[in-house]
Parts: sequence; C-alpha cells; structure tokens
Amino acid sequence: MAVPFFCCTFAAMQTPIYIIEEEKLRRNLQLIKGVAERTQSEWILAFKAFALWKTFPIFREYIRATTASSLSEARLAFDEFGAKAHTYSPAYKDEEFDEIVSCSSHLTFNSLSQYERFHERAGECSLGLRVNPEYSEVETLLYNPCAPGTRFGVSADKLPDRLPEDIRGLHCHCHCESGADVFERSLQHIEAKFAHWLPQVEWINFGGGHLVTRKDYDIELLVKLMEGFHKRWPHLKVIFEPGSAFAWQTGPLVASVVDIVEDKGIKTAILDVSFTCHMPDCLEMPYYPEVRGAKHGDKGYRLGGNSCLSGDFMGYWQFDHELQVGEEVVFEDMIHYTTVKTNTFNGITHPAIGMLKSDGKLEILRRFGYEDYRNRMD
Repeated sequence: MAVPFFCCTFAAMQTPIYIIEEEKLRRNLQLIKGVAERTQSEWILAFKAFALWKTFPIFREYIRATTASSLSEARLAFDEFGAKAHTYSPAYKDEEFDEIVSCSSHLTFNSLSQYERFHERAGECSLGLRVNPEYSEVETLLYNPCAPGTRFGVSADKLPDRLPEDIRGLHCHCHCESGADVFERSLQHIEAKFAHWLPQVEWINFGGGHLVTRKDYDIELLVKLMEGFHKRWPHLKVIFEPGSAFAWQTGPLVASVVDIVEDKGIKTAILDVSFTCHMPDCLEMPYYPEVRGAKHGDKGYRLGGNSCLSGDFMGYWQFDHELQVGEEVVFEDMIHYTTVKTNTFNGITHPAIGMLKSDGKLEILRRFGYEDYRNRMD
C-alpha cells in the first residue's frame, strides 16, 4: 500500500506543488489496459489532458501510442514517448505539416478542404477524416464539440457518397468526462449518421471523454457495446483517446495560506496558487474542486488566488478549524488538465511538479523559477 504523500520521508515540502502518485497512476493504467483488452480496442493517451513526459516510461508499460493536436505534441510523442502519434488538428499549417507527418502514424483532417490541400504530402500516415455526429450531451458549451456552428468535423450531409481512396478512418469526438450510458446513446447517432461510410474505412476513433477510471463508470456496459459494434463492423479497428481517464484522481495540488482578509463579513484565505493560472478549469467549466478536510457550502472561507485578477477566487469551504497563515490547503484531483494549461500570469510562482513513488519517497520532477517566466518573453 502506498504511503500518503503527507507522510512521506522527505525534507520540508515547499508549496505550491502538484504531486502525482505513482501507485494511483499505475492503478488507472492497469484498468485501462484491461478495458482495452476486453473491448478489443486500442486506448491511447491524449496529451491535451496530460503531457508529463517524465512519466512516459511508466505509460509505456501499459499502452503503445499517444494522440497529438499540434506540432509540439507530435514531437513530444516521437521524441519522448518513443512512438509516432495519432495526430489531429483543426487546421494544419503549411510550414509545419511535413514535420508533423514525420512524427505521426495516423493523421486526421478536420475538413475536406484541409484534406485536399495536404493529403498528397502525408507520406505513409494512415489518413482519417473527423466527422460531426451532430449529437453531444456535453452541457457546457465551452466543451461541447458538436454545438451549432462548431468548427470541428464534417457532417454527414457534406460527405461525398464515396470517400477518397486514401481515407482509412473516421474520427468522432463528442464526449467530456462521460459515462458508458452517454456513449451508448452517442454510438446510436454515430452509426445512424455514418453507416454508409463505415464499410469504406479500416478504423474508427471514438475520441476522448470516456472516463472509464471513474468509480461509477459502467465498464460492463462498455464491453457489451463494443461486442455488439465488433459484430456489426468486424473489419473496423476501434481506437479511444481519453486524457482525463489516465490521470483521473492521481494526485493533488498542495498550496499554502499566505494571508487571510475579510470584507463585508466574507473571509478570504489568499493562497500561494491561482485558479486562473494553475486551476483554469475551475473557472472555465466551472466546477468546485474537492478540498481535503473541508466541505463546500455557503459559509466558511472563500479561497483566493494570489493574482491581480479580481475574480481569481472560489468559495465557500468550511474547515473544522480556523485557518492559519502557513498551513497547507490540498486540492484533490489536480493532475489532468492542469500542468498542460497553466500559465505565468503576474509572474506568480508556478507550482513544482513531484512524483510520490510507490516506496513513499517524493521525487521532484521540475521546479519553476524566474527564468521560466522571463524566457517566455525572450
């Protein structure tokens, strides 16, 4: 059993710091490997949610490939993961395309115009086309890839009766932290819309947002759905590319109270982290993160970030004691969609990144300093 991070044998921990826990990461990876085997599909890591490349040696024990959405991500796949990427971008740039091809095994086009412009330069890549099923149960429009006016994918009414000969697959993404029940309904729409073209391709990529590592995810339903799908389309290779599922509940962000201020009866604990800089999904989604040892409610402390943005706060949390300057505040489940989206607004100290090893020792993978802030403008 892994030792909780707060019991580790290491020198006084400096905050802020993201801590990824190796045992929890391996637990997720083992579960996903089992799901891949049972569903006869390939599951690959989406860098948009998690790109901590120093953990890639662990990932390589369980999966074989990753997915990229830019030249930098494709290079990361090739250089650090050691395998060519399944690459998709809303739009490829002429000056980047050839290098993307050199780092990719699969390459998906977002539009027919992008296909026409670039397909002859795609080399040995297995080419795909992103399609829009015009159905998604994602309620937050910011995260809904099928919302009216979407810039993602080709709808069925715009596809030619016969796909180009070099299109080998279809890519469809319409989920966000979704369950198997949502996938069941989405799959009905996908097949209804694109059954005409499925016999013409070799693979289908169902994208990300399949949160199989969440405790209430119905894995048995997913297995049943895939059994039926393989019977209907036995020639198709099936690919899933979640990001959150791999790093779900694998570690916290540890912060410290820097000051406590009060105005109009509202107490705000100002922390050495920032929601807008270090936990952007909390403001974008928005959602309230779980805080260890505290209960979210309508009383207690508002938690404030240490930036100049007026709205850099969330509240309220009730603690079982009066907060003190210097004590730690632990935000749970802060590994996915955090380090990939953080920024250095205001030059606030960026959290370090550490890994809690299975033996209970904390390894610091990266610390950030002034040079990291300065060099972004260099």
